[in-house]
Amino acid sequence: MTGIADSGSTLFGPVELNVISLPGSAPSPELLAAVVQQVRSGVVRVLDFVVVTKAEGGEVVIEEIDLDESGVTDLNVEIVVPGLTSNDDLELLAADLAPGTSAAVVAFELVWARDLAAQVAADGCTVLASERIPAPVVNALVEMEAES
Repeated sequence: MTGIADSGSTLFGPVELNVISLPGSAPSPELLAAVVQQVRSGVVRVLDFVVVTKAEGGEVVIEEIDLDESGVTDLNVEIVVPGLTSNDDLELLAADLAPGTSAAVVAFELVWARDLAAQVAADGCTVLASERIPAPVVNALVEMEAES
């Protein structure tokens, strides 16, 4: 698989695992294009990209995504560590899926955070905690504040 240039670093920074509900059994071309846009902008690297489907009978199907074979032309993005997300983790995530639904599980390396973590470490410091607040929560809080 052909990848785009990145920092060339063999060290990884923080990884964010996103579970994205899908309206069908595969990511849409628009979702793939949005991921590619973030990779090309240098914000993230895609370490792993998997689709998990829970059949009506409860059986779980796990499929690694090959962006080159996605049917969307000109993606030209490398999945850096396919298989990084373990089947055990994917089975746990699938437990929350309703029968007959699918989700994309994408492991993003936060490139900006990798660079910041390298500088923090070089300065002899340590990040003690990191918390991500989901966008819907932030937006709801801002809306509530604006109404008061």
